[in-house]
Amino acid sequence: MKTTTIATLVIAVAALATGCHKADDTNNNGMGPAQSAGKALDDAGANAKAEAKESANQAAAAADRAGDKIENATEHAADKAQQAGAEVRQESHEAAQNVKEGAAKATDATGKAVERAGQKIQDAAH
Repeated sequence: MKTTTIATLVIAVAALATGCHKADDTNNNGMGPAQSAGKALDDAGANAKAEAKESANQAAAAADRAGDKIENATEHAADKAQQAGAEVRQESHEAAQNVKEGAAKATDATGKAVERAGQKIQDAAH
């Protein structure tokens, strides 16, 4: 409970403890001390309820904002991961092309070397 609510309750209890006497018409619309104390207690309860409801509403709003931020961050991370995956696939494809080209060049060079060796063998055989 908040300090103001506790203070209000203490004042109300003190008013009750002072005893009852006939209401004078100039004090609290003809209410006696007990009625005034009861009204103070009712008002304190209503104020505490309103404060609790407002706090709950603020907490719910903060939770909603946090949820939205988490959702946005998750979407952003998913987008980045998807983009990174696409880049890896592209780079892998390019690397595979380079390997194929390298293999083709190596095969070409090997074929030419074998051809030259074959030619030398034929030349030597004549």
